[in-house]
Amino acid sequence: MTAPSTVDSASGPSSKREERRVLAGTLVGTTIEWYDFFIFAQLTATLLSPLFLTPLEKSNPGVAQILSFATIGISFLFRPLGAFVAGHLGDRLGRKAVLVMTLVMMGAATALIGLLPTYGTIGLWAPILLITLRVVQGFSAGGEWGGAALMAVEHAPITKRGLFGAYPQIGVPIGMILATGLLFFLQSGMSKEDFAAWGWRVPFLLSVVLIVVGYLIRRAVGESPVFKEIAQRKAESKAPLSELFRNNKKEVILAALIFIANNAAGYLLIAFFISYATKALKMPAPQVLLATTVASFGWLIFTMVGGWLSDKIGRVRTFLLGYGLVFAWMIPMFALIDSKDILLYGTALFVLTIGLGLSYGPMSAMYAEMFPAHVRYSGISIGYALGAILGGAFAPLIAQALLDATKWSGSVGLYIMGLCIISAVGVILAKETKGRPLGFSVHH
Repeated sequence: MTAPSTVDSASGPSSKREERRVLAGTLVGTTIEWYDFFIFAQLTATLLSPLFLTPLEKSNPGVAQILSFATIGISFLFRPLGAFVAGHLGDRLGRKAVLVMTLVMMGAATALIGLLPTYGTIGLWAPILLITLRVVQGFSAGGEWGGAALMAVEHAPITKRGLFGAYPQIGVPIGMILATGLLFFLQSGMSKEDFAAWGWRVPFLLSVVLIVVGYLIRRAVGESPVFKEIAQRKAESKAPLSELFRNNKKEVILAALIFIANNAAGYLLIAFFISYATKALKMPAPQVLLATTVASFGWLIFTMVGGWLSDKIGRVRTFLLGYGLVFAWMIPMFALIDSKDILLYGTALFVLTIGLGLSYGPMSAMYAEMFPAHVRYSGISIGYALGAILGGAFAPLIAQALLDATKWSGSVGLYIMGLCIISAVGVILAKETKGRPLGFSVHH
């Protein structure tokens, strides 16, 4: 056995400046990744179906909407592949290099979506090219989160891992605020005809600016201290992926289960509610987008609270509190949404974000503490990607199908409640991880 790792000392990294750079790098990167993702998800709910599935939209708009939601899910199917590749490279070459690569891939795919001809111009090639770029987005997203989470948690003082780990997590609501806010201003400031003709391309093309900023910030971030320790012991870590599946299958499965309900409920907020409110309830799109933007601030706040709280009362208790709130709110939430009152709609979404944040903030820290250092990137990336497939990948599609079949919005609530039970069981089986050593040597 080698000497104990010094990475887990309570004092954490020696440089506060480096801490700030790491947190900025993980936050900016995940914000950009999820801005890109959410622009697509939200336009799928409102516009991309008539632009890219034109004949089906005219003959059967309900089926067209379900298929357009399926394009969100398709990208999730390629997240595990991205997680496998990025996880393996991250465990072998370092967190930093992979983070830069995934950021550039996501940005390039997003900008190209903004340049795509529609069905009216190139026919069937339009949805084919759109799906291809969605696959690239899914691949890069599969590797993005794990690296960002580990950069934050592995640089953290042992008593602040939950709080540090919440920084890449809040990239999700910040990305959503940017995406939804931009769509709100565009749709409020131009006619429906202009937005459908060219305005929808603007948010995709603007991602190029964000990518340049994120690239420069990430290039300035130092490598994770735990990975530096691994690099000094390369001979002890010949094949991280094979070792992961030989020794840590249980942790991968539990990581996937823990994420299912949060991801599914999150994608209702991201995509389904916008479609349901504007199409089924006939609420004005700018008001719905504004309410979603305001709710995203709640998601941001309570995700940070969730990370901080998990350092105080533990990861398991914080997760269970979050999932308990999501479970309890489902049926009342849909009653408020169905009122068609924009203030009640906004309230329904904001209250949902309390439980969403508490069950998302602790995730980076808990996942990092579940896996040995030499397979950690692979383990958390693959667990996260599998949870996303089982949770959010087809949640908007399943919600739309349930709504069409039952004509009762509460059926969607029951679906999420069932997933909350599954995820809560996963959390309980994983047991408390707070304070576990993260250093390489303690696992050997």
